[in-house]
Amino acid sequence: MNDVNPEWAGYGTYKQYVADEPTMAHLAKQTLAVVLAGGRGSRLGPLTDWRAKPAVPFGGKFRIIDFTLSNCLNSGIRRIGIATQYKAQSLIHHIQRGWAFLDGRFNEFIELLPAQQRITADWYKGTADAVYQNLDILRDHEARIVLVLAGDHVYKMDYSRMIEEHVARRADMTIGCVEVPLAEATQLGVMQVDEDWRIVGFQEKPAQPQCIPGQPDTALGSMGIYVFNASFLYEELIRDAADPNSSHDFGKDIIPRLIASGYRVSAHRLKDSCTQLAEGKPYWRDVGTIDAYWEANLELTRITPALDLYDQSWPIWTYQAQVPPAKFIFDSDGRRGGAVDSMVSGGCIISGSTVKRSLLFSSVRVHSYCSIEESVILPEVEIGRGAVLRRVVIDRGARIPAGLQAGIDPAEDRKRFHVTEKGITLITPEMLGEHLHHPA
Repeated sequence: MNDVNPEWAGYGTYKQYVADEPTMAHLAKQTLAVVLAGGRGSRLGPLTDWRAKPAVPFGGKFRIIDFTLSNCLNSGIRRIGIATQYKAQSLIHHIQRGWAFLDGRFNEFIELLPAQQRITADWYKGTADAVYQNLDILRDHEARIVLVLAGDHVYKMDYSRMIEEHVARRADMTIGCVEVPLAEATQLGVMQVDEDWRIVGFQEKPAQPQCIPGQPDTALGSMGIYVFNASFLYEELIRDAADPNSSHDFGKDIIPRLIASGYRVSAHRLKDSCTQLAEGKPYWRDVGTIDAYWEANLELTRITPALDLYDQSWPIWTYQAQVPPAKFIFDSDGRRGGAVDSMVSGGCIISGSTVKRSLLFSSVRVHSYCSIEESVILPEVEIGRGAVLRRVVIDRGARIPAGLQAGIDPAEDRKRFHVTEKGITLITPEMLGEHLHHPA
């Protein structure tokens, strides 16, 4: 069906437009991006008790959503809507402080799209419904192409290459895909493609994912990134909204129906549009569990990390707190302030303590005689004298008592804290008996 889509008349053939930068820039200007940022991310447990997953801090000074938004700007897409719902105050605050620099005089914007019950009297019921409920706003912007994005993954990607491929293939829908270990594919949509990368099968979060032919340990997973021509998307959303048997979700409803109906649904490989390869593989992380979150953060402290945050050709933008440089004080035996194989953000003070293979976010204060290893310390944490921390994640604003030991005895930690299957100890202010309104 739709072998010749009138939406794409005049755009030529796929081969003609591969790596055509003027075409990519032209298409990016006609694109409206919708970032789905309303999910809780329940597998992150207490880290998302007070904030949506896209607002969770990552990488020393960023939030997870900063990677998606930076990809948009770096790809030339400067019309962006962010659909929010679950405990969105922290996310809204971050967007207002760090992403208010686009110029409306040039039709550039980032708009927050909270669940306002504009079309129905419901909150967002699924990913497709989140877009549908903002249909009047999307139409007002008169975009030719709509790019639907997940706001809760960490990666670098030039979306304009995916959009160009979508147009050149004359697709009805294009899905961004990445190769993932079979064991991780149960949390993603899994697809099967033919030799032309047309999707012939799709299963949402299957219990037994199908592997890629010839790669028994790998599946082709959906990144939650979709490209549509605008008029086609609007028609499908209206059709889906009228279906009482639909859960109004792209993965569960829209995609399977389009494939079954014979529409041209194409897969786009991240490898073809990522801006950085590590050992021949594109970087993409679903930091959806505490173990994955801890591991992805600590990866950044390696000599050559898989994710290059120092690449000035593809910067990651964020709100930057105005804090002084990190400081390391005292230099006597047994009381020497230092950090090895670590990342230490601005505003930190390491006072006569040793930090190894760890990542410290902004304004962390470590008092003397502490030992910290393989730990992720979120902003504004204060660590009391003599504390010993191993393989821990400490949430924002926690006050670690003097002499506390965590990550040493998992059985003891479980009495007070949250310990994962892989032995990572999560400590939040509430677990320490502190009462914060919510961590930002």
